[in-house]
Amino acid sequence: MKFGYKFSNLLGTIYRNGNLVFTPDGNSVISPVGNRITLYDLKNNKSRTLSLESRYNYTNIALSPDGSLLIAINEKGNAQLISMVSCTVIHRHKFQTGVQCVNFSPDGSYFAVARENLVLIFSAPGEITGEYNPFVLRRSFLGGYDDITWLDWSSDSKLLAIGCRDSSTKICAVKYTRNFRTYNLSGHTDAIVSCFFEANSLHINTVSRNGQLCLWECSMEPSDLLEADGTEAVPPQRKRKPISKQNGSDAENESEDDVENDVEKTAVEGDVNEVKDESVKKTHPFFYKKLGRHYLANEPRKEKRDALLTAANYNRQTKILVVAFSTGAFYLYELPDVNMIHSLSISDYPISTALFNCTGDWVALASREIGQLLVWEWQSEQYIMKQQGHSSEMTCIAYSPDGQYIATGGEDSKVKLWNTQSSFCFVTFSEHTSGVTAVQFSRNKKFLVSSSLDGTVRAFDIIRYRNFRTFTSPTPAQFACVAVDYSGELVVAGGQDIFEIFLWSIKTGKLLEVISGHEGPVTSVAFSPVSTSSTLISGSWDKTVKIWNCLESNSEHETIDALSDVTCVTFSPSGEEVAVATLAGNITIFDVKTATQVTTIEGRADLGSGRLETDVVTAKKNAQSNYFSTIEYSADGECVLAAGKSANICIYHVREAILLKKFQITQNYSLDGLNEFISRKHLSEFGNMALVEQREELEGGNVAIRLPGVRKGDMSSRRFQPEVRVFSVRFSPTGQAFAAAGTEGLCIYALDKGVVFDPFDLSLEVTPKATHEALKKLEYTKALVMALKLNEPNLVTLVLERVPHRDIELLCGDLSPDFAQRLLQHLSRLLQSSPHIEFYLQWCCCLLTSHGYHDGVFQQTALLGLHESISRKYEMLNKICDYNKYTIRVLLDRAEKQKELQELSGVNADAENEDSDDDMILIRSRDDEHLKREFNDESEEDTDDMAEESDSS
Repeated sequence: MKFGYKFSNLLGTIYRNGNLVFTPDGNSVISPVGNRITLYDLKNNKSRTLSLESRYNYTNIALSPDGSLLIAINEKGNAQLISMVSCTVIHRHKFQTGVQCVNFSPDGSYFAVARENLVLIFSAPGEITGEYNPFVLRRSFLGGYDDITWLDWSSDSKLLAIGCRDSSTKICAVKYTRNFRTYNLSGHTDAIVSCFFEANSLHINTVSRNGQLCLWECSMEPSDLLEADGTEAVPPQRKRKPISKQNGSDAENESEDDVENDVEKTAVEGDVNEVKDESVKKTHPFFYKKLGRHYLANEPRKEKRDALLTAANYNRQTKILVVAFSTGAFYLYELPDVNMIHSLSISDYPISTALFNCTGDWVALASREIGQLLVWEWQSEQYIMKQQGHSSEMTCIAYSPDGQYIATGGEDSKVKLWNTQSSFCFVTFSEHTSGVTAVQFSRNKKFLVSSSLDGTVRAFDIIRYRNFRTFTSPTPAQFACVAVDYSGELVVAGGQDIFEIFLWSIKTGKLLEVISGHEGPVTSVAFSPVSTSSTLISGSWDKTVKIWNCLESNSEHETIDALSDVTCVTFSPSGEEVAVATLAGNITIFDVKTATQVTTIEGRADLGSGRLETDVVTAKKNAQSNYFSTIEYSADGECVLAAGKSANICIYHVREAILLKKFQITQNYSLDGLNEFISRKHLSEFGNMALVEQREELEGGNVAIRLPGVRKGDMSSRRFQPEVRVFSVRFSPTGQAFAAAGTEGLCIYALDKGVVFDPFDLSLEVTPKATHEALKKLEYTKALVMALKLNEPNLVTLVLERVPHRDIELLCGDLSPDFAQRLLQHLSRLLQSSPHIEFYLQWCCCLLTSHGYHDGVFQQTALLGLHESISRKYEMLNKICDYNKYTIRVLLDRAEKQKELQELSGVNADAENEDSDDDMILIRSRDDEHLKREFNDESEEDTDDMAEESDSS
């Protein structure tokens, strides 16, 4: 088994914090998801998460106008310059404090960064500026007396509008301009949320937090501004002394980037465009005039009196303004008349950010409180994308038998289904009323079951998306685990407060038996994965593992002493062994038939442990109480995947009982529990500042100390910081990936196929050159065997496509079983991307026909991978065929209508031959009637026939 797993994608978390960015074509939206960045392709309905990550959560991102550079800044002021071409970090920069906003100029020459009340303007690296040193500072000036909330560039990239929390807006110029002066706009009574220039104009619109919209008219046009020549004297700037630092230790902690930027350590340089003479101000040609003030908060305050404006955005081309409020509603206004043209309420929670795409047709909205991101097309009033992750922690996951879907359950009482190909959630079941504890698919992939603390076990139909069965116990019980047998006819659940196991029938929904025997909460149950066995194993906090036969009555069982509380049990794929994780930090392997111990894996030291902010014990002491809470066998049964209350995921070899590889799921220090030591800056003469209670006068608020016995984060704390941990891990049925549900979401790790050279039965005479020579001599069998021994995907593809289709059956019969298994894996991979569908399907059919009747030739993982590839290809072809069918039908109808119009109007033959695009819709022939009969509504049996052919192949 290979272990070259690398981070592939992030599911389950759609949006966390910060602003959104549309790509220049307007078809994709970029969202900060914790310390990672996710790109949602709205046109192709796919999402991917960049493999890079930051040490803290991202709060601000900005994309260059050409879409090649992305600046991402986290909450600590660490900036990363990311290439969107290679998806790698080019440069890192450290700002002294956190950043409020960052924005590229429209021409791509500059980008502005707002830090507190300071604006820093840098030259953007690239061909436009000819500057390839990142973060080269050009200008810096004060924005206002309070923190800056918004930055916006004029269309010509000469002026910058700076909105501040002190309710003022400042207009500044990047370069010295003769007939321009720095201008302050005042008139709002609350903090500025956003401000926007008009297209090809200096007119500006400002929006404040209390819903006021002010329209400002400028006295000059952009073409009237005269920049100073190089020979013209620039007004002298008054030099200021650097601000002396009080603590000498601060200078030692400065990074190399801070040394380069003197402006961040000194006072701000004077603004050369600022006019201070009052007599000159009165006669200056540059000034703004307020055209009007509008109160946009009147509508939402009809429903909620204290509604506040939380986000706004303006599209310059269409002159449409979107404003979002804390009530979860947003409104579209047409400027400059300020006519409301659209309104919609998307949730009951505040909208954190709103953004138009380049055309103004789509508006993206995100809510930080519930992690929701949606893209709304306001003209047709339909969702382009609507995604929402679990609002609280994700507790359990399960792969579908073919690996196409992942089911997740969370403490928010919801069950969600995710498509592994598109990474989108396509259905959400919200029938549960309390936290979901376990989910599992049936073998036929027609339904899944989930257990919950609300006392129910529910079965959901995946095809019709409905809850068709609800199982309950005679006495109310909280269910901690659930399992479905191989046939899909029985479902079993273990109680958390009642120490019994309940067995139901899926078909009838009746309770068949109540299995008693445990003396503690039943934490985990599992059915045997073998079709001929009805064996059930259960683990409990009573330090025992029990083996049951569900077809027998009287609760007969065999007990295995685990010597410690059992946290998780799982069957091996062969059904002969069972792995048991205990509170002692060990994983014990037992033989099911003999009930004897096979081996023990000591894994507590591998988990590692961190120290929480409010912990009074060290990280080393915490590690002594760590344990594995979730384990899973690999697809081939040779390894075990295990994780627990830490950021590490471990893979162990079962027979050798050794650690093969360890993955760290996150490097996000915004989560609690990653640090091994408490930083000195959090220590005072009174000790750890996190343990010092800061209470208000009349209430016990602002208490950071966690309540006793809290295991998953103290939600009652005023300052809630999530703890890093892994709740559940699962291997893909194909063995090509595994999923881990952690604090940040559902992380997918896939095999990196393009890096490792992994030959099979290699000898000195087997080389790529010898393979090419065999192809020239038409020795296809020899060439194919050598390519499979080298295990080079490109070489195998070359040999396969050189083989004539009439010789495929002969070659498949000549291959040995070892090479047949490896060839099937290559075929399943090629079917996903190759356009030669019929050719590779013929290879698969001949290979399965030649070797399928032998036992043990094809592994289950290879067959599942082939089934997954064919299913995805079928879905894609089905969409293409439907689209083509309806397109041809529309063209035929249009041609028929045009023919009727021509007959009624009496158009002659000469007029029909004119060069008109409207007339050249379809080349009609005598077979038009035949085509219409072929694509009518009654002949939609082609899709079903194609599905049957694909399933049979």
